[in-house]
Amino acid sequence: MVRAVDAPVLRCMRGEDLDAVMAIEQRAYPFPWTRGIFIDCLASGYSAWVLEHGRQIIGYGLLSVAADEAHVLNVCVDPLVQSRGHGRLLLRALLDAARKHQAQRVFLEVRPSNPKAIALYQSEGFNEIGRRPRYYPAANNGREDAIVMAIELLDADIDKMPPL
Repeated sequence: MVRAVDAPVLRCMRGEDLDAVMAIEQRAYPFPWTRGIFIDCLASGYSAWVLEHGRQIIGYGLLSVAADEAHVLNVCVDPLVQSRGHGRLLLRALLDAARKHQAQRVFLEVRPSNPKAIALYQSEGFNEIGRRPRYYPAANNGREDAIVMAIELLDADIDKMPPL
């Protein structure tokens, strides 16, 4: 008999998740966020989610909302399980959270050297609106620009969104 594989589950991030989140962050990025940044995001009440599979955290996403705008702060999937739709699931959850907070537009920054992330954001409706010069740290004490992307959230979009 073939046993069905459990689908990943989204839930709110908690302080006790930070060991697992930090382990993924450090595997995924050459310049990872610090634990303190995650603690500050949780303390500030940002929309913070983890994606679990079999009780193991495999990804996370964070979003800030102010007035009618939202900002995707971090979307990360464990490199061991990337390219399986988990990043799209997390991004859609953040966009849904932005809509629930009545944001009308969502911004994010992405490294030009991350074509997979850029392709994901474009496929979900984000467009490049500018650049932030020397925004990210890079190897050898260098800096890398950020591509600034945005999406407008229209009330009609809610009905068009595929289920998570």
